[in-house]
Amino acid sequence: MSVDILFKIGAIGILTAVISQILSHNGKSEIATLATLAGLVIVLVMVLSMISELFSTIKSLFMLY
Repeated sequence: MSVDILFKIGAIGILTAVISQILSHNGKSEIATLATLAGLVIVLVMVLSMISELFSTIKSLFMLY
């Protein structure tokens, strides 16, 4: 695992938090919730692809075809 993915996840988290705070301050709390949910989904997709890669590596390591 490279450190690059951690920086990407952190940047998405910070960006999502800033957008959510700006939208909440302007009275658009519903859209702020949707923006936070979108950030969470993006991070989950990134993590799921990493888990999929991990399982395929384990599968090839132990020759479980």
